[in-house]
Amino acid sequence: MVHMADIVLIGLNHTTAPVELRECIAFTPEDTQVALHRLKQEPAIDEVLVYSTCNRVEILLVTNDIPVAVETTKKFIASIHQIPLEKFENFLYHRENDDAVRHIFRVAASLDSMIVGEPQILGQIKSAYQTATQCKASALILNRLLHRAFFVAKKVRTETGIGDRAVSISYAAVELSKKIFDSLVKKKVLMIGAGEMAELAVEHLLRQKVGNLYVANRTFERGVALAEKFKGQAVRMEEIPQWLEQVDIIISSTGSPELVIQRDRVKTALRARRNRPLFFIDIAVPRDIDPEINRLDNAYVYDVDDLRNIIEENLEDRKKEALKGERIVDEAVIRFRDWYDNLNVVPTIVDLRNKLRGIIENELRRTIPDLQQSSLADQEALQKMTETMVNKIMHDPTRLLKMEGHHINNPVYLDLMRRLFNLDE
Repeated sequence: MVHMADIVLIGLNHTTAPVELRECIAFTPEDTQVALHRLKQEPAIDEVLVYSTCNRVEILLVTNDIPVAVETTKKFIASIHQIPLEKFENFLYHRENDDAVRHIFRVAASLDSMIVGEPQILGQIKSAYQTATQCKASALILNRLLHRAFFVAKKVRTETGIGDRAVSISYAAVELSKKIFDSLVKKKVLMIGAGEMAELAVEHLLRQKVGNLYVANRTFERGVALAEKFKGQAVRMEEIPQWLEQVDIIISSTGSPELVIQRDRVKTALRARRNRPLFFIDIAVPRDIDPEINRLDNAYVYDVDDLRNIIEENLEDRKKEALKGERIVDEAVIRFRDWYDNLNVVPTIVDLRNKLRGIIENELRRTIPDLQQSSLADQEALQKMTETMVNKIMHDPTRLLKMEGHHINNPVYLDLMRRLFNLDE
């Protein structure tokens, strides 16, 4: 009997290795292509996929010799990155067969991510798979495995709330904005300062189709540059009080040691606004916006701590939803295993069917020497009879080989079938 290939995954991630090591092991797009070509040439490796992100580096293999494939892959990693194997070997993990399948399903579904539910990893794996197919490093087994991984990821995303809750400060700020305003369409935004998180929040807001964007910065030239980046308008810091009367959302991140916006200015602005809501997102430490503003009607101030509390609650909600995702993954692993095991069953079924058909056809030729001179109708009838006999004889053996149960991974049944019918003669 031909030995079925094994699926093996080798890698490290944010839970097993520090960022300093992950940086050293990371694969560039060029490295990835070299890896696919080199590893595919190894006698012990039939198929290979490489994906590398800021949080993980993993190599997925189909192999006919697990120990050799694992050792070969480790040495290749050391060689391409010019790092001694002993420096990173203890940080590596490897998974085999069902465990490897479960791992790739969990990774694709973002159940294994640093932030559970983040959507980026699926796109990264799809890109890695595309590269593997282009390099002809992926074939029957990995093709099937990766397509199932994409299906599982979509199923987890649509049937659970794993990605519903904001888990970044900038995104949480935008989600809060949507709660205060029924719609963010055409709302006016004032960005004060040039902090990274503030910029991210603005990017999220723009995706919600907010209206005009205004940028105020202590260095006016920097404000102009940022405004151009977001297709907005630069304003001077001293103009902020009058803009409070016009905008709906203020995002502030200046790094100023003093408050940038005081309660009295906002109180005056609210009167001019006829109490239309005014929403403040204070991402600065120390704070830019007077917390006393929260005491005013129709004024809402959220600082970094408020946003972090929301994020922690959302992360707990995501963890609960992740349990539903794990059940989806477990079911998918079983289904993939059924398909995979049938790859081993099918050749035996085909061989047995062909042998039976050959026996019947030989006996017909012996019994009816002038079979070729028979009428077309008689030949068709005999052919139909042959197929019927083969199908009826094959029914029980096929059912046994494809039967679901604990024996499915045991080669005894296949070996016995091949021996009984002498299929390897």
